[in-house]
Amino acid sequence: MADKLKLVSLFSGAGGMDLGFARTKKFQLLLANDILLAPAQTYAENFQHQILEAGHEASFVENSPTYLVGDVSEVDFGRITLGGLDVMVGGPPCQDFSVIRGPRAERQGIDVKRGRLYAHFVRALIHMQPKAFVFENVPGLKSANKGTAYKTILDDFSRLNLRWKDIRNIVGNSFADDAKNYLIIFSNIVDAASLGVPQRRRRLIIIGVREDLLDWTATARATQKADEVLLGRDSLLGKYPLTPLEVFEGLPLAELGDEYRSIMKDYQEVADQATTEKALAWRNDVWSKLTFDVVKDYLAVNAVIPASNREIEKAVEEHVKVLKELGYYKKRIEGVHYLDGSNAIPAEAESVLERMKMIPPDENHLFVRGTKWEVEGRGLSLIYRRIHPLKPSYTVVAYGGGGTWGYHYKRNRGKLNHRERARLQTFPDSFTFKGSSSQVRAQLGEAVPPRLGEKIAAVVQTALSTSKSELALGMAVAERI
Repeated sequence: MADKLKLVSLFSGAGGMDLGFARTKKFQLLLANDILLAPAQTYAENFQHQILEAGHEASFVENSPTYLVGDVSEVDFGRITLGGLDVMVGGPPCQDFSVIRGPRAERQGIDVKRGRLYAHFVRALIHMQPKAFVFENVPGLKSANKGTAYKTILDDFSRLNLRWKDIRNIVGNSFADDAKNYLIIFSNIVDAASLGVPQRRRRLIIIGVREDLLDWTATARATQKADEVLLGRDSLLGKYPLTPLEVFEGLPLAELGDEYRSIMKDYQEVADQATTEKALAWRNDVWSKLTFDVVKDYLAVNAVIPASNREIEKAVEEHVKVLKELGYYKKRIEGVHYLDGSNAIPAEAESVLERMKMIPPDENHLFVRGTKWEVEGRGLSLIYRRIHPLKPSYTVVAYGGGGTWGYHYKRNRGKLNHRERARLQTFPDSFTFKGSSSQVRAQLGEAVPPRLGEKIAAVVQTALSTSKSELALGMAVAERI
């Protein structure tokens, strides 16, 4: 393991991002941290980490991978001994994130505990000085406070040697004043669906490499690679996204014609009984235009205009490749028993099942407004919304009351179960979840899709390999001079 890149993870949850890095076989997961025990237990089970309470980090040794449970503010990063760290990753929770610093009238964000968590990420960055870091967050952070928070974050990473005093004033801990700055090689919003995740999940990803490791040529090369990979420019998956039907059945669309036809034909009754304005519009605009040919309908619902038949064939080949990489190929999920109980069909009230029978794929509670199945006082589009078998799922969420769990595309099904959510998130079937049903739901909803993590890992590994080669070349030139 000595030749692997050393990785530390903060705000780790159940380890979606970390799993992506681990799957490349290029990284050694040394240390993780989060505040809750249940995700720590899930992480420890799957990555074979020991669990320690925050405050006992001095007990950490590199040959004993560890998950520190507790508030990040209680972790003394100065007591963690590492023989050089390669990568630090993390996504501070940001529900209350308003602004990091700024004019007095805009400073309320730093007075909220969650708003300060970002500052602890920077504190860890300054203490550990990894060669590279990955920061992930919600897309809204980029535009929050008219862009003030986002600009502050980028400035902090790029000018750590100057900004460390501001961070110390926020989080209190003292640390050395020789912090190195980071060159930002990627900072953009990434849609996981463009990378082979069967789910629309947009995240802000910022990747930085220590400025002493890259010259301008290597930086440009790393930035180009990051854009190519993370914006999906190196594949057809952005144009031809993977679907829930494929990952649940373990086969590409071309082999699922009968299954798709059966699923959609079950909604014939809904079309025949359509009476509300919304239902009538669906019958005229959606149902009447279905061909029940899985490929034709896939192209239509995803607004794909193929450049050629060969392009479609290449897209199918990519889908098969992704299914194999995820371990889902020819492994149908329905009816399979998992030791953690994650594939059990959730119990559902009969009234909910009756309501869902009248809501077709890609529709929600508004479809039955004005009928006996109406849900009062509900305005969110997420409520009782069915996923579509041929479109990437909407975002798997962590929390919420009745109707927010996500609903299967089959007419006789209600809520998605945890294993189905795990496949939408691209967790392998071998990944075991610990905790109550609501705790597992939170772990899944808060996770970075492992496949997205794997793509990010590939970018980081390439950047660090580039930095090493550039440094070696520079040293060789210097020796000749």
